[in-house]
Amino acid sequence: MGRTNVSCSIVARTYLPMMYMEDAIRATIELMEAPEGNVKIKSSYNLGGISFAPEDIASEIKKYLPNFKISYAPDFRQKIAESWPGSIDDSAAQEDWGWKLEYDMAKMTEDMLKNLG
Repeated sequence: MGRTNVSCSIVARTYLPMMYMEDAIRATIELMEAPEGNVKIKSSYNLGGISFAPEDIASEIKKYLPNFKISYAPDFRQKIAESWPGSIDDSAAQEDWGWKLEYDMAKMTEDMLKNLG
């Protein structure tokens, strides 16, 4: 199942906001189906997902693949990652049309590994 040795291009404790594709697709559909009166922001909504660092996801992967190893070789992408926010405020989407994240890191990792296998 997949590679067990990977190299990461950012530092182990660099937190970034992420969203699992299943949540992104569901959010798009929910927004399109939301009652028109609930959609108060016509330009765009922020959608928050989960924020984690590479070492966090590596620890989660090791629960399923004990031999998984990650090394860190930060390159130019580290500066890009440092310029991103640590999390996304999606309170407007939650309030206006009931957005709610479904996939946390544990559920996302389990689903990814099952489907990548």
